[in-house]
Amino acid sequence: MSIKCFEDLIAWQKARELTKAIYNVTSTGIFSKDFGLKDQIQRASVSVMSNIAEGFERNSRNEFHHFLVIAKSSCAEVKSQLYVALDVDYLTEPIFQDLKAQTEEVSRIIGGLRVSIDQQRTKKQPSFKHSTPFFFTRPSALSTRYFLSLH
Repeated sequence: MSIKCFEDLIAWQKARELTKAIYNVTSTGIFSKDFGLKDQIQRASVSVMSNIAEGFERNSRNEFHHFLVIAKSSCAEVKSQLYVALDVDYLTEPIFQDLKAQTEEVSRIIGGLRVSIDQQRTKKQPSFKHSTPFFFTRPSALSTRYFLSLH
């Protein structure tokens, strides 16, 4: 399967599901009245999916990698804020465990994608070595094909 847009990325799809779950849990009960924590955890979850999308659209492996690092950090922020919500009794233990597991899954997927992008951006292209520069040699089908593939 070819990835043509950020919506095709499993990392973005899972981050979207996490964001929806965060919005659902923060829009009811006592959690909805704590505007500071509610807004912060919502912004952090939106940041995860937004950074994946923005990095993908930059069309540069280096920039995509950078934005994946930020997205993974935002996952950690969401996870930390889930602990705060648990500690102040905004979340029950089962809901906390479910959201924490979702956050960790998104973080693992982003981490794997980040490693893959890192390997792609640092992969060295094989160098073309001849004892005599190929433009001084008699053209052959092989050297012509190689030269044409460079342009």
